[in-house]
Amino acid sequence: MLGIFKEKLVSAPKELNSPASLNSSTKHKLPHEILQDFMSFNSSNAFYMSFGNDAVLAHSSLNKSFIHHRLFSGVENIYCVFMGSLHNLNKLNKQYGLSKVTNEAMFITEAYRTLRDRGPYPADQVLKELEGSFGFIIYDNKAETIFAASGCDGQIGLYWGIAADGSLAIADNMDLIKASCAKSFAPFPTGCMFHSEHGLMSFEHPTRKMKAMPRIDSEGAMCGANFNVDSQSRSQMMSRVGSEANFALWGSKYR
Repeated sequence: MLGIFKEKLVSAPKELNSPASLNSSTKHKLPHEILQDFMSFNSSNAFYMSFGNDAVLAHSSLNKSFIHHRLFSGVENIYCVFMGSLHNLNKLNKQYGLSKVTNEAMFITEAYRTLRDRGPYPADQVLKELEGSFGFIIYDNKAETIFAASGCDGQIGLYWGIAADGSLAIADNMDLIKASCAKSFAPFPTGCMFHSEHGLMSFEHPTRKMKAMPRIDSEGAMCGANFNVDSQSRSQMMSRVGSEANFALWGSKYR
């Protein structure tokens, strides 16, 4: 999976952008170059969708694992690329009133749409209900928002970094992000979610703030930071009731 989003849509954490990139032998690539690399890596089974000049989602169905799925879904201008598997998918589909044949990407899309529009529960509560291994990227084309998350068990690794034009790139392929973002990349933190308007937070520990930690590579250069839960901090909890406590606005009361 791959998502690339221009700066006008999303402000990436400033700690991702390492000054060491300026002196790195590996240079930042532009979004179209990153997309070309993704497509060449997966030439026989990949496709992408462009949303003007502001966003791209790319998907490959290639899956060497019989356990984890690679899936794509699009419903009413909400698009999701998903990797992993949910052990309790049948229970979740029943809970949300969805068909038994609804797959993980379709469920994530429907859960986002339903809770964005009508749900009283914040996103951390929704993600805590997901049992299994997962990583996903959602682009809401109507609202022009990005939502990404990585499961707590770390089985599905996501990586993010800064492209040459300042765009944010997120993918499950570390080599792709590393080759595209010079020193300005890092693993996406497990048990966390990122919303383009409200930033990064832990859904595993929603009352705690995230802390950027310096990351040094094998050459001794500072790279994009790792983000960990700050056990000494505490954020204001979001109310569980009211029209503002929904999937789309989850970050507004955590800050």
